[in-house]
Amino acid sequence: MTFPGPVLAAPMAGGAGTPALLAACGGGFLAGGYLAPDALAARIAEARAGGTWFGVNVFAPSPTPVAAGALRRYLEELRAEFAVYDLTPALPSAPDDDHWAAKLDLLLADPVPAVSFTFGLPPAATVAALRRAGTLVLQTVTTAEEAVAAAAAGVDALVVQASVAGGHSATLTPEDLPAPVPLPLPGLVAAVRAAVPLPVVAAGGLATSADVAAALHAGAAATMVGTALLRTDEAGTSATHRAALTAAAVSAAAVSAAGHDTVVTRVFTGRPARALRNGFIDRHDATAPLGYPQVHHLTAPLRRAAATAGDADRVHLWAGTGHRHAATGRAAAVMTTLTAAL
Repeated sequence: MTFPGPVLAAPMAGGAGTPALLAACGGGFLAGGYLAPDALAARIAEARAGGTWFGVNVFAPSPTPVAAGALRRYLEELRAEFAVYDLTPALPSAPDDDHWAAKLDLLLADPVPAVSFTFGLPPAATVAALRRAGTLVLQTVTTAEEAVAAAAAGVDALVVQASVAGGHSATLTPEDLPAPVPLPLPGLVAAVRAAVPLPVVAAGGLATSADVAAALHAGAAATMVGTALLRTDEAGTSATHRAALTAAAVSAAAVSAAGHDTVVTRVFTGRPARALRNGFIDRHDATAPLGYPQVHHLTAPLRRAAATAGDADRVHLWAGTGHRHAATGRAAAVMTTLTAAL
């Protein structure tokens, strides 16, 4: 199995990932998460117009239930945070499936080169239908055990995500805490390759060309980067997020002084995700419940207001552990740097 290059642009839901970024990187995955079907169709059309190979990442329904009492307690805890922007928190409705059926209908009616799934395993019938349409099907996994389950569902390839990745963990069991000593990405790639005979795309913590080379040497057919692209010209990263990444990149001393280190937290969405540490995490990490997507919907208005106001203390600042290497400038130059050791 071949990909357009050794390094692909990762799907970054919420705005950071753009069709322009994919085109600048020579290929990668669009983020279908959080988009309405019409908006996803428009992104697909723009990616096609860019002339590069691309795939679409979809959140497979895998809700993490949360007791109504726990969600209400969290809402009450957050009232003071919302009050900063004269907002009143509201209990979200029942968990939604992020337009699952409509997005599948779109991808089957107008097939794209590749589709990857995250958060949950799609039914085997869905995998088979996409493959019949000529689409390469990938599943994001975080362990060899998840890789075995994905192979049983009939996928063509795997995206193997290390725990040092920025943004949401793709774990199929969000209720389990990350391992105290995470397996480095090359070791995780080797473990997955030993468990299943499927091609692997390696992701998570790839900040330098040496990182990329190590992942490929471990057996990956390609790699995928997200955090490394967050500060590039073509990324849709918000100004607030860019400023926080810039502050964190100044020096190790500045990072320590500003509190900008990465932590895995559920405070923003109710699902484990790695972000730059900020005040909101410090204030609520010990009490935030698991509960995706309800917690995501609960905090979304506050996060939007904070991002607009430049308030890095109350917004999710997704970033992997290699965020200090994220460079400004054109994405093509970053990709050249990441492949220098190959």
